[in-house]
Amino acid sequence: MSAQDLAGDGRPPICFEPVEIVSVSQPRPAAAAVCTLSAFGAQVEPFLTGYLARWTPYKESWNYEDGCIFKGCLDLFQATGRTDLFRFVERAVSDRIAADGGIRGYDPDEFNIDNINPGKVLFPLFTATGDGRYRAAMDRQRAQLDRHPRTRSGNFWHKAIYPWQVWLDGLYMAQPFQVSYARLTGEAARLADVLAQFAVVRQVLRDPASGLYVHGWDERGAERWSDPQTGRSPHVWARAMGWFAMAIVDCLEPWPGERMDGLEPLADLLVEVAAALETVRSPAGLWWQVATHGGATGNYEESSASLMIAYALLKGTRLGVLAPRYATLGQTAVQAVIDRHLRADALGGICGVAGLGNTPYRDGSYDYYVSERVVANDPKGVGALFMALAEAVQGV
Repeated sequence: MSAQDLAGDGRPPICFEPVEIVSVSQPRPAAAAVCTLSAFGAQVEPFLTGYLARWTPYKESWNYEDGCIFKGCLDLFQATGRTDLFRFVERAVSDRIAADGGIRGYDPDEFNIDNINPGKVLFPLFTATGDGRYRAAMDRQRAQLDRHPRTRSGNFWHKAIYPWQVWLDGLYMAQPFQVSYARLTGEAARLADVLAQFAVVRQVLRDPASGLYVHGWDERGAERWSDPQTGRSPHVWARAMGWFAMAIVDCLEPWPGERMDGLEPLADLLVEVAAALETVRSPAGLWWQVATHGGATGNYEESSASLMIAYALLKGTRLGVLAPRYATLGQTAVQAVIDRHLRADALGGICGVAGLGNTPYRDGSYDYYVSERVVANDPKGVGALFMALAEAVQGV
């Protein structure tokens, strides 16, 4: 069944035209951008400006959390033309990049797939500035991927410390970078690799009963959290689904070519994932921490997952892959998070972290996921808010 068949009526023809970065010298009026953001709530603009004024790097190392903030700011810049957001990212990233493209705090031999995520912003920064340092830094990140360990089925290990494992968030960290790099260099083999890795993930991580995807897969089946028959972890963690949905749309947009050009599998995958996610929305239009156990004791509507999924639904609609009704679901989720969890100084309702294995051991059980600490202003949630707003503001 094709993406056209699955999406339903009313969807525009699929045509991928990547959004070009807005000219820094000819921004849209800042006052109009502030007014548009305020349409979602009076607290939105004070939160945005206050958070960035107080911002410090999440870690001294090159890290995925800061990458979420950087991408969110660039997305908002593209949507609103606010040059303060572009300058924020340019200052923060430029400070880390040496003349030869070396990245301060980045160790490629760590083989941590998360560390590819901040490299995504190197592409728009290079496009906007022409600074060769950004182009050289891309090559350093690409070199890690060329040597990164893989499962026997061909997927990147999540990290060297998690051998033979694939986690959904790893698709988001690495695959959009691969697509953007292939667009720059014309590497057809890299694009084929992206499609192959998504295909494996659908085969090994998808729960046939719900159509949703569990958090992780151990190819060896050696971890205590992995099913001895399938290698899958036991539950659908909503933020993992958020990472996965964002990975798909962020690969679709920069894919080379004006039309599908072999992208039917990814487009079909997004439609399938969106339909499954729709079935597990909360009454408020958000997504539960453990997605398939809505309303169960200890479960809660989680902000970062809801914003990530909203972003994917909105963007998937804008790209013409999803039916227009999915944009309504995305807008509803963004507004619900703002109304319920956003104050002028804090975004709440964010699961601080969740993973599998390691010490102390994380067994992937329901009780584990609902026991992780709920925090405010974590960059995984704030970055997702900025990204979702950048898509939502285009519908205001």
